Amino acid sequence: MADKKALLKVDGIDKAIELPVLSGTLGTDVIDVRGLGANGVFTYDPGFMSTGSCESSITYIDGDAGILLHRGYPIAQLAEHSDYLETCYLLLYGELPDKKQKAEFERTVGKHTMVNQSMHKFIEGFRNDAHPMAIMCGLVGGSIGFLPRSHGHQQP
Repeated sequence: MADKKALLKVDGIDKAIELPVLSGTLGTDVIDVRGLGANGVFTYDPGFMSTGSCESSITYIDGDAGILLHRGYPIAQLAEHSDYLETCYLLLYGELPDKKQKAEFERTVGKHTMVNQSMHKFIEGFRNDAHPMAIMCGLVGGSIGFLPRSHGHQQP
């Protein structure tokens, strides 16, 4: 629950609308406007220039200042000093891996990169000029049939 509050007075509404003010790990505070609709008021922000669209404990973005952080690391630093799987590890576990963790993670990922033969056949069912995104959407939508039945996984 937010400790800070913002009060909005709107002509035609007798009582001021109380809105929580949220503070992130970094950046400016934000006013949570989700409660406005219940008061018959909505926001208008063309281009979303003053609107935060999500909450993230993984990524911080300030486009005006040119800042993109993943788990507190600047993206330029990750691009220069970390490889793809190290960055994946960071995003999943919140810290960069040490040498042992990196080796184990690479083994685990490598062991699970085989593509199910049914997926190959599914892809072959598309025309050769099909858009790759359409194929990917089809694979994702149809992938429920490719989930393993062992290791406690249950089909929905």
